[in-house]
Amino acid sequence: MKRLLIIGAGGFGREIYSWTSRINAFREEWTVEGFLDANLKALDRYDISASIVGDPKTYLPRSDDIFICAIGDPVTKLNLCRDLKDRGAAFINLIHPLAYIAKEPRMGEGCILSAYSSLSPDVLIGEFVTFNAYSNAGHDAQIGDGCTISSHCDITGRVVLGEGVFLGSHATILPGKKVGNFAKIGAGSVVVRNVPPGTSVMGVPAKMIAGFGTGNSGTA
Repeated sequence: MKRLLIIGAGGFGREIYSWTSRINAFREEWTVEGFLDANLKALDRYDISASIVGDPKTYLPRSDDIFICAIGDPVTKLNLCRDLKDRGAAFINLIHPLAYIAKEPRMGEGCILSAYSSLSPDVLIGEFVTFNAYSNAGHDAQIGDGCTISSHCDITGRVVLGEGVFLGSHATILPGKKVGNFAKIGAGSVVVRNVPPGTSVMGVPAKMIAGFGTGNSGTA
């Protein structure tokens, strides 16, 4: 029996913990060992049986360990996961029983598909990608490593998200649009044009936010 460790003991980490028992009921391949978090007191205020067993920056993976990352910030997520992977960590894909997958997608390791998220045919997903509840990826979409898709997001057909993209809740990317590496899309935004790497956009239609990225106020 493998030992599952959840990286990050924040709110999303506790959400993941709350439905691991339901997932495991179908598989019985692992038990939840606990959390990895730099803040050893992160769970002190909560009634939760699991504990923090170490810091992800220093933890040495065991041969019977498996991991999933419950950190929303793409940069932090990628840095921690890649560092642990270099130390021999094995990551699983955690798919909620209520997620919908049209057919087996091409998916890297360490991905999370939350309840009522959905993947259409021929979607390509990198490593350490998170889909929160009620978000979807349309046909032929490509999602880069480390992307975080918040709840109720609509990634329509043929959209390309680069590495480390963050989508706020209820964001929509129109068909065929490209979002560059480590760009941020604000909550409720509608992207009607390609978004350059490293920029932040928000609004309907989405526009670059002054003071971030290029500072350009053009429509995205």
